[in-house]
Amino acid sequence: MINHHACELFFEDLEVPAANLLGEEGKGFRVILDGMNAERILIASECIGDARYFLDKATDYAREREVFGRPIGANQGVQFPLARCYAEMEAASLMVERAALLFDEKQPCGAEANMAKMLAAEASWKMGDTAMRTHGGFAFSREYNIERKFRETRLYQIAPISTNLVLSYLAEHVLGLPRSF
Repeated sequence: MINHHACELFFEDLEVPAANLLGEEGKGFRVILDGMNAERILIASECIGDARYFLDKATDYAREREVFGRPIGANQGVQFPLARCYAEMEAASLMVERAALLFDEKQPCGAEANMAKMLAAEASWKMGDTAMRTHGGFAFSREYNIERKFRETRLYQIAPISTNLVLSYLAEHVLGLPRSF
């Protein structure tokens, strides 16, 4: 049903040698936050891949499916949503590339990683919805693999960080607004 599983892992009485310390003692939360940037960039990259999957499926279907003697892709009502999603996907992809570049260069990239995750998740979700609409009722047929992937891409609206937390981070840390919670 979904390609991710949520699990808990507990450690009790675990001693870690000082040689294995990451960062400065007592500042582990900062290390975790920096590690989450990599996760957000990875998830954003996955979302771009999902959006491209939906785009390929939808455009192929729009070219092949004929109604009233012509492909449905000849209609602006089908073309325009696909074209808009393509533009949004490409813009999100640029932010993912920027965040990855900064991360690779060991530069601060919290804002970019958060924006990449949010924009790519939104692009994937919107492209998935557009693929569903393009396929119509056939989107629910197993042979097209749209509906299953659509359920999976919904996850990234809320995990590993919700859109609202991304917006809160940007408002506080980039725009300098007071903390909202």
